[in-house]
Amino acid sequence: MIKGVLLGFASFAAYAISDAFVKSLHGSVPPYESVFFGAVFGLAALPFMMSPGDKWRDVVTARRPSLWWVRAVAGAVGNIASVTAFTLLPMAEVFTLIFLMPIFVTLLSVLFLKEHVGWRRWSAVFVGFAGVLVVLRPGFRSLGAGHLAALICGLFAAASVIALRMAGPHEKRISLYGAGVVGPLIAGGMLMIPRFIWPNWHEWGLLAGYGLLAALAGVLLMYATLIAHANRVAPTQYSQMLWAIGFGYWLFGDHLDWPMLIGIVMILGAGLFTLVREEKVTPWWKRAKMV
Repeated sequence: MIKGVLLGFASFAAYAISDAFVKSLHGSVPPYESVFFGAVFGLAALPFMMSPGDKWRDVVTARRPSLWWVRAVAGAVGNIASVTAFTLLPMAEVFTLIFLMPIFVTLLSVLFLKEHVGWRRWSAVFVGFAGVLVVLRPGFRSLGAGHLAALICGLFAAASVIALRMAGPHEKRISLYGAGVVGPLIAGGMLMIPRFIWPNWHEWGLLAGYGLLAALAGVLLMYATLIAHANRVAPTQYSQMLWAIGFGYWLFGDHLDWPMLIGIVMILGAGLFTLVREEKVTPWWKRAKMV
């Protein structure tokens, strides 16, 4: 269990560093092009995701194709929105809004999984969205496309989780990972064709770091959930906030004010509470082979 949790921390550290790489592009490469090349480099993880007996066609085939496509589309939209948000906003602010994902999962689970949500989890939903208002402070500060993109990323990440809960017990690990790579690969590739910008050597290095570190993070997360329950590994994702604050301060000159810090605490607290309650009410990790 301890090894699995430590692998979870390592995985989300790799994800955070990957995000720092793409933010370092400063928008010099369009988001959809960054997503495409990130997915190309992300293919490096496929051999490590394969189990004995798996075939390469399993990357793009599934026992429940509709859910595979839901994850593929959610991965495409979520990745493009994520890169857009990191390009326009401080890292900590992006993670704050993306970390609404457990709250969105609660709402979507009511709609699509018909799960019962008690007053405690509804209270966490309320606190989470109150935290968003504290962070964004509409009317007191300017809001832009980056904030919308971060919220879209969190929402589509939640949709991907719901699809995973429904498909997890029935699909191969390579298929679950493949949907998350093929979707961004196709969408990013199609969108970048009209206005393709050839990256320079420095940008190639940043794109490689973005894609390869994300692939490494996916492999580490897979092994983490193989040796520890996913409900024990999932909270380690919040360690990304520490990386975001550190990277934002030291690398990008970001600064957080007190209202934003209060909002961050509210959202993180609501998300962690939601994960704890779901462990007691909905033991979903038994229905999923990986996070």
